[in-house]
Amino acid sequence: MQIAGAVMGQDVRTRIAYTDTSVFGGVFDEESEASSKAFFSLVGSGRFSLLISDVTRQEIAFAPDHVQAHFEKLLAFVQLVPVDEPVLALRDAYVAAGVITAKWAEDAAHVAAATVAQADLIVSWNFRHIVHFDKIRLYNAVNAMEDYRPLEIRSPLEVIDYED
Repeated sequence: MQIAGAVMGQDVRTRIAYTDTSVFGGVFDEESEASSKAFFSLVGSGRFSLLISDVTRQEIAFAPDHVQAHFEKLLAFVQLVPVDEPVLALRDAYVAAGVITAKWAEDAAHVAAATVAQADLIVSWNFRHIVHFDKIRLYNAVNAMEDYRPLEIRSPLEVIDYED
C-alpha cells in the first residue's frame, strides 16, 4: 500500500532548488551521471523549481560544448537569480568569517545566491567547498548572523527518488 507523503507528515510541495555548475557537468561524468540525470528529471516533472545565478551561467560558458548544450535544453525550467549587492555582501561575509577563502569566492557566491533567493536547498557535487559537513554548518551560522534562514545543502544523491 502506498501512502502519500502528505499523510506521512512530509511536505510534498515543489521545492526551490539552486543548482551550481557541477550538477550540469555531472550528467556527463561516469560517477555522477545517473544521479544528475535523475535530479534533472525531477526538475522536469515539477518536483523541483530550479534556480541558477549569473555565476552558473558564466561557469557554463567555459564548460565543454556538450555541457553547454545540456544547459541550454534546461533553460525553460530555470529562473535566474541576479548576483546583486545582497548576494555579493553575503558572499563576502562567508569569506570574512573564514568559511571559504577568497580564492574560492565564486563557490561562496553560489551559496549566497541560493540563500538570498530563499531557495529551499542548493544541489551540488562540490564536496570540497559547498556540500561539506563543516562548511554547511558555517554557511548557516553566517546566514543566521546576517538574518537569513538556514539553507539545506545536498548532493543529487540525497534528493533523488529511489525505487523500493
